[in-house]
Amino acid sequence: MKLKWQIVAALVIFSLFIGAGGTYLGMTLLDSNEATVDQGAAKNSKNQALTSKELDKIKKSYEFISGNYVENIDNEEVLEGAIKGMIGTLNDPYSVYMDEETVQQFTESLDSSFEGIGAEVSMQGGKVTIVAPFKDSPAEKAGLKPNDKILTIDGKSIDGLDLYEAVLKIRGEKGTTVTLGIQRAGVSEPLDVKVKRDEIPIETVYADQFNINGKTIGLLEITSFSEETAKDFQEELNALEEKGIDGLVIDVRGNPGGYLESVEHISKILLPGNKPYVQIEDRNGNKQRLISSLKEKKPYPIVGLIDEGSASASEILAAALKEAGGYKLVGVNSFGKGTVQQTVDLGDGSNLKLTMFKWLTPDGNWIHEKGIKPTVKVEQPDYFYANPLTVDKEPLAYDMNNDQVKNAQKMLDGLGFAPGRTDGYFSEETKQAVIAFQKKNKLEATGKIDAETATKLQDNVLAEIRDRSNDLQLKTALELAAE
Repeated sequence: MKLKWQIVAALVIFSLFIGAGGTYLGMTLLDSNEATVDQGAAKNSKNQALTSKELDKIKKSYEFISGNYVENIDNEEVLEGAIKGMIGTLNDPYSVYMDEETVQQFTESLDSSFEGIGAEVSMQGGKVTIVAPFKDSPAEKAGLKPNDKILTIDGKSIDGLDLYEAVLKIRGEKGTTVTLGIQRAGVSEPLDVKVKRDEIPIETVYADQFNINGKTIGLLEITSFSEETAKDFQEELNALEEKGIDGLVIDVRGNPGGYLESVEHISKILLPGNKPYVQIEDRNGNKQRLISSLKEKKPYPIVGLIDEGSASASEILAAALKEAGGYKLVGVNSFGKGTVQQTVDLGDGSNLKLTMFKWLTPDGNWIHEKGIKPTVKVEQPDYFYANPLTVDKEPLAYDMNNDQVKNAQKMLDGLGFAPGRTDGYFSEETKQAVIAFQKKNKLEATGKIDAETATKLQDNVLAEIRDRSNDLQLKTALELAAE
C-alpha cells in the first residue's frame, strides 16, 4: 500500500484540499519497520486490544438497537456511525473516516477536469477552516484567508457535517459560484464570500530570478508537495544554477503540505547530513532520524519564505532550512501542524486516515499548534490583510461606521487614495477618497461605495498584491540572499 495524499491528496487535482497540509508517509519510510511499530505499540502501550467482554458489549449494544429501536434502522449507517464515533473521541481533526460512497466520489474526480475553488481546508475546533488558498486560485481571488472558518455553504449551515461532506458541497463545476459564510478573527459579523469555481493548474514549482545589488538571486516557489514536485524542483534548480546564481530564495508561503517523500528529496538536494532534516516519532517515543547524504552546503546563501498558510510538509522544509542548514527564514509564524497520517483501506471501499506519528524538527522540537518562527519577521502592508467587501443593497456612505467601511478605508489607503482614517468611520475625507477613486476608474463619482465600486476596489487591491514590487517579505528575502 502506497501511503500518500491518497484520496485527500487527489484533491490537489480538483483543487479543494483536506487535512491542513496532511503529510503522508511512503513505503520508503515504513517498509522496514511497519510491523515493528504496530506490534511494539500493542506490547508497550496501555491501549491494549479489546477483550472478548468488551467486544461482547459492543455486539450487545448493536443487537439491542437493531432489534428494539422504535423505527427501522439502516445497519450500515449504525456501523459507520460507530466508526465515526470512535474517530470523534480522538479529538484530532486530521484523523477521519470516509465511507465507500464518499471515497468513490473523490476517486471519480481524478478523471474529471481539474476544477474547484483552490483552497486547503481542515477541521479546527469543530469548524471547517481554510488553511491556505492556492496561488492564483478562485479562493485567493475571492479574498479567502488562512484560518477563515466556513459557517454556511450557499446560505445553509454546515453544522453537523464532517469535513468530507462539507467538501463535497463546496465542490462544483467550472463557472458555477458557491457562496461561503465566513467567520474571520477580528470581524464582528460573518462575511459572505462568493467564489467562482474554475480550473486549477497542478504545477507546484515556479522559478524566477532577480538582479539585487548586482547579484543574481534565484527564486523557487513551491505551492504544494505533489508526486512530481521534487523532480520539478531539481530541474528548475539545475536551470538556475546553470545560468549562474549568487543566492536562492525558497518560497513556501501558502503551501499546505503534501508528500513527505517530496520534502525528503528536496532536503537531500539542499542540506548537508550534519543533522537530520526531520525526525519521525511514534507513540512510544521511538524516533527515526532522516539524514541527507550531502557532504557540503550549496556555494550560495539560501533564504526561506513562510507565512501562516505554510503547513505540515512545508513546515518540515522550513524547519530543516533553519535548523539543519542554518539558513534564515523570512515572514510570519507558520500554521503549526506537526503530525503525520497513514491511510488504510478497510476492505469494503471505505478507508480510515489516522494520525500515527509526530514529526520533529532537526533539533527535536514539536511545532504542532505553535508553528515555526521566522528568523526575520516581516508583515505585509495593511491592505494585504483587508477583508472582502460585501455590498449588496445599501451602499457604504458618509457617516456610517462599521467593519466594511474599515476594510474599504484600508484598500483606499493602500491604493494611494488617502481616506483620512482607517477606523471604520465614513468621514468627509473618506468620501473624497472614494470620489477620487471612482473618477480614476471611470465610475460614477457618487462618493458612495456601491457593489460596482466595491468590486473595482477589490480588483485594484488584488492587482497590487500580485505586483511583486509590493511584496515586502519577498523583497527582504531577496536582499538577505544577496548579502
